[in-house]
Amino acid sequence: MKILLTLASIILLQMTGCSQDKNKAIAKISKHVGGPCEGCEAVFESPIPFKQLKSVDTLPDFNQPGPKMEISGIVYQRDGKTPAKDVVLYVYHTDQTGHYTPGPNATGWEKRNGHIRGWLKTDKNGSYRFYTLKPGHYPNTNIPAHVHAIVKEPDKNEYYIDEYLFNGDPFLTASERSRQEKRGGDGIVSLENKAGILHAKRNIILGLNIPGYPQ
Repeated sequence: MKILLTLASIILLQMTGCSQDKNKAIAKISKHVGGPCEGCEAVFESPIPFKQLKSVDTLPDFNQPGPKMEISGIVYQRDGKTPAKDVVLYVYHTDQTGHYTPGPNATGWEKRNGHIRGWLKTDKNGSYRFYTLKPGHYPNTNIPAHVHAIVKEPDKNEYYIDEYLFNGDPFLTASERSRQEKRGGDGIVSLENKAGILHAKRNIILGLNIPGYPQ
């Protein structure tokens, strides 16, 4: 009986192994693209396997009070012309108070990134889209509101690209603009209000201004 119980326990553990383990198996690639990136491994904390990710995601805050926002675009290969499919994009940002607030049962990088985060994967046309609220500014700072973004290509290690920043932000000064590295292209977007939702587009070019990216 003890043997049967032990076997059953092993099988149960195998069946309930979280999708993070499947995603981490994809992480066994030499880390040389993009340079140092603290927290980039959070991309592997997707609650579902990468293979099942969709090109559209709705972040947990979307139905809460605040300015609703939709961001979409196309991810291109390094040539800036060829759409890149199956590229995973991990995004996260502050809540309306400007804090990275974790959920009640937070684990891993959610403790630092907060619960407002999402994972999506480009479709065959390189397209992606996510819905969320426009993030709040950090309290008592002059830092522009922003959305962090990490990219994971199928055959390369994960790396970060420029944050999504918003034209019209009072803290997006000329000096702040000049500091942008344009990793993956320009991350500054313009928001247009359509039927109560702020819309913005940002196309991403893989490898653009990314250190160590194969030419």
